[in-house]
Amino acid sequence: MSKSTINKEAIYDARQLGVPRMLILGLQHMFAMFGATVLVPQLTGLSISATLLFAGLGTLLFHFLTKGKVPAFLGSSFAFLAGYGAIAPNGERELLPYACFGVVFASLLYFVLAALIKIFGIKKVMKFFPPVVTGPIIISIGLTLSQSAVDNCSVNWIVALVAILIVVICNIWGKGMIRVIPIILGAVGSYAAAVAFGDVDFTAVKEAAWFGAPFAMQDTVFHIFEAPDTSLMITAIITIMPIAIATMMEHIGDIAAISSTVGQNFLEDPGLHRTLVGDGLATLVASLFGAPANTTYGENTGVLTLSRVYDPRVIRIAACFAVLLSFSPKFAAVISSMPAATCGGISIVLYGMISAVGVRNVVENQVDFKESRNVIIAALILVLSIGIKYSAAGAINITIGEVTIGLSGLAVASLVGIILNAVLPDFSTEEVVEGKEPKSLK
Repeated sequence: MSKSTINKEAIYDARQLGVPRMLILGLQHMFAMFGATVLVPQLTGLSISATLLFAGLGTLLFHFLTKGKVPAFLGSSFAFLAGYGAIAPNGERELLPYACFGVVFASLLYFVLAALIKIFGIKKVMKFFPPVVTGPIIISIGLTLSQSAVDNCSVNWIVALVAILIVVICNIWGKGMIRVIPIILGAVGSYAAAVAFGDVDFTAVKEAAWFGAPFAMQDTVFHIFEAPDTSLMITAIITIMPIAIATMMEHIGDIAAISSTVGQNFLEDPGLHRTLVGDGLATLVASLFGAPANTTYGENTGVLTLSRVYDPRVIRIAACFAVLLSFSPKFAAVISSMPAATCGGISIVLYGMISAVGVRNVVENQVDFKESRNVIIAALILVLSIGIKYSAAGAINITIGEVTIGLSGLAVASLVGIILNAVLPDFSTEEVVEGKEPKSLK
């Protein structure tokens, strides 16, 4: 395969690029996931090394269960931050295992939804998730992530702009592998700029050991059974379990986004039930060992869109890198020292790409916005997801007794979109019954 071919066509078999290039692509993919993956443990108090280990293992498990067909990387889920904060508000080490216990039960809902899909079939279930619903959800995923990207950039806009410019230049004017690996080049260039400005503190890197265990038993769910607090265990389940509604909706949106990007219907092959089981089992295992809940990553879609390398082997290479590097506390310290502005600059491009994929999903499926029902569904999904996200509360809080459950904007918007799609009359379908060709059909 020539370099010109690499530039113009999507790559479904990265073996054509050679082993060295595949390794670089895998490293890029792992690196692109780092910003969000390590931020969750930084915010919650969970172990960064454990996070890397179970993000890698979870990804490999996901690929095994999905027959190695879906180019998806699993990383830390932001949706559960509210749950961790409710149980361990100050990141108390002794309370975090209880929060993880709640996440374990939340992961079980994935298996329930997967079973329903298996029993009733993907087509019947996916009637609730047409492009008029999934498209705006995908758009919302990118837009709701945008604030964190801008906030990170605001730390040092010059450093962030270096990352953005390198990614854009490499992606538009780059040749050969330069165009394929814009993310890692942008991150390295921006990191170097931050070092030049004196914005990087290497103290923690110097003090960290080269090798060490990724997690300690006292941080796992198993530890709480030595002297269990039953009341806290029940509270954790009730508080955190409903969050899975949001993450499952995000999962469907992410798989739809990956399918749209790659041009293959992964919802049918290997099937949404398999991807849900893979995601749920990865979250289950990670939580048991004190790591954050896993989820399919929207950032993953951004990397796929930019690199146009759709081979799942690259994702598995990234996962193996994550597993290996999880045993190095020094490497975890290096990652932790990455400037926020660097992560922000990369994220701005990636999050924008996610929303663009959602727009493409709507356009390519010829969603008819002359139909009032479609306008209403899309409008409410966009406004609710973004409006609730950036409201004062940041979520819809539902109080049951002494327990307050917070539903994210994306979760509320997804549920509203699904319900409206099910109950609002579709007059285009009625036109078919009357013998008229609907405007929305291809």
